[in-house]
Amino acid sequence: MHIYSTASIKEIDRLTVQYEPISSYNLMERAAARLTHALRLDYAHCNHFVLFAGAGNNGGDGLVMARRLLEEGCAVDVWMVTCEKLSPDCSTALARLLEAFPSCAIRLTAEGEAPAVGPHTVVIDALFGSGLNRPLGGEYARVVRLINSLACPRVAVDIPSGLMGEDNGPASDAATIVRADTTLTLQFPKLSMLLDENKKYVGRMRLLDIGLSLRAMNETAPITHTIEAEEVRALLSPRCATAHKGNFGRALLVAGSRGMAGASVLAARAAMRSGLGLLTVHLPACNNAIVQTAVPEAMTSIDGDDNAFTAAPDTARYTAVGVGPGIGRSAATAGALHELIANCRVPMVIDADALNILADNKEWLDSVPEGSVITPHRGEFARLAGSTADGGDALTRAREFAVRHKICVVLKGACTIIVNGDGSYCLNTRGNAGMATGGSGDALTGIILALLAGGYRAYDAARVAVYVHSVAGDEAAARVGQTSLVAGDIIEYLPVAWRNIENISEK
Repeated sequence: MHIYSTASIKEIDRLTVQYEPISSYNLMERAAARLTHALRLDYAHCNHFVLFAGAGNNGGDGLVMARRLLEEGCAVDVWMVTCEKLSPDCSTALARLLEAFPSCAIRLTAEGEAPAVGPHTVVIDALFGSGLNRPLGGEYARVVRLINSLACPRVAVDIPSGLMGEDNGPASDAATIVRADTTLTLQFPKLSMLLDENKKYVGRMRLLDIGLSLRAMNETAPITHTIEAEEVRALLSPRCATAHKGNFGRALLVAGSRGMAGASVLAARAAMRSGLGLLTVHLPACNNAIVQTAVPEAMTSIDGDDNAFTAAPDTARYTAVGVGPGIGRSAATAGALHELIANCRVPMVIDADALNILADNKEWLDSVPEGSVITPHRGEFARLAGSTADGGDALTRAREFAVRHKICVVLKGACTIIVNGDGSYCLNTRGNAGMATGGSGDALTGIILALLAGGYRAYDAARVAVYVHSVAGDEAAARVGQTSLVAGDIIEYLPVAWRNIENISEK
C-alpha cells in the first residue's frame, strides 16, 4: 500500500477533480457520505453527535456529515471555533447545512460553554486535516483539550486534529492532539498515523475509499509503502531442483551465555526454518548440550570460556554472521565482539546485547561490514543514535544512521520501519501484540541471518524476514491467542508462513 505525503494527497485530490471531472465540493460530499456511513456502522447504538468543525476542508467534511446525520434523524450539536474566513467548500457546506436545517444552532467555542454529553453521545473531531504544519495554540489548543476531556467516544475525521501528516515534530504538545478512539481516514493512511508513538491518538484506524482517481495516484510518487505479500513474493529466490545445502548459505550465529541458552536456540531454530543450508552456533560450553539437543540440525563451535562469548571465531568460511542474542555485556564479551566486527568481511545481523555494547562503543560502528543489518527496538536505537523524541524523529535518525554507516536498520515496533542503506524505507504493519514477548526478536535475527547467508541483499533480506516473521506471528495468534503466544510459537508457524508465500508465488 502506497503512503503519500500530505502535499501529494492534495495534488491527487486536485487531479481527481480535473480527471473525473467532479467539483471539489461534490468530492467533499462523496467523502462525507463514506464518513457518515462508516460512523453509523461503528456507532449504530448512538443517536447524539457533537461535532467540532474547523474553518478548512476538514471542517467542511464535518459539516456535510452533520447535515447527513440530521437527515437520518440523529441529534447533532455543531461547534465551530469561527464562522469567518472559511474555505470556499467549507462555506458551501455550512450554507447547505443551514438551508436544510434552519433551526440547527451553530455554537462558537469561544463563548466558553461545554457540550452536554450522555451515554449515547459520540464526539466528532473535524477541526484540522492532514495539512497542519505547526502545533496548535490559542483557542484551537483549548478546544482539543476540551474534546479530550469529554467522557464519550471520540471519532477523528481523516486524522486526529493536532497530528501532522508526516512528522509531528519535537515542538508538539501531546496535550493539543486529539486522542481519538476511532479515526476514519480518507483513501490513504498518513505516515504519522502508522508510527508507534501516535497510536494513542489514532485509536482504531478505518481506511475509507472515496474514489480518488487511479490515474492521479499512478502519476503521483509516494513517499513510501507498506510491505505486502506481492512484494515479498517478487523478492524470493527460487530453489533449484538440483541444489545442495551449500547453495543456501553457511551462517555463523554467535549467541547465548550462562542462563541464556534459549536465545541461541530460538535464533538457530528460526534460521533453520528459513531456508538456511548450514548453521554453526558459536556458544560457551555450558550451552552446548542444550543447543545440540534442541537444534540437532545445527553444528556448534565452543568458546574457550565456559559461560560466555569471549573469543571471536574465524568468519572466513561463512557467508553471513549473526551476533547478539543472549551474549551478555561483560568486558570480555565486548572485546570479543569488537574483534568479530573488525575481522568480519561478510554481511552481519547485529541484535540485542551486541547493539547495547555498540551503543557504549560507537566508534566500532565504522567497522561493521557494509550491507549488514541491525535490528534495534526504539530504546536500543536511542542509545545507538541519540534521543528519539517521537516517531518522526526516530524515522529521520534511522535514515541518517543507515546512510552514514551503509547498513540496513530494522527499527522494531508495532509498525516496524525498515531503512535501506540509501535512505529509502518501508513499513510493516502486520503482526500483533502477542508478539511482544521475550525471544521474538531472537527469532527475527535468525530469519534475517538465513536470508543474508543465502545471498539476499540486506534490504531484501530484512523486508522478507520482517514480513514472514509477522505472518508467522499472526498465524500463531490465530491458533493460540495473543495472550498465550510465545516466541516458540512464531517459529512453529514459520513453515506455514513460508508455505503461504510459496503458494502465492506458484499462482
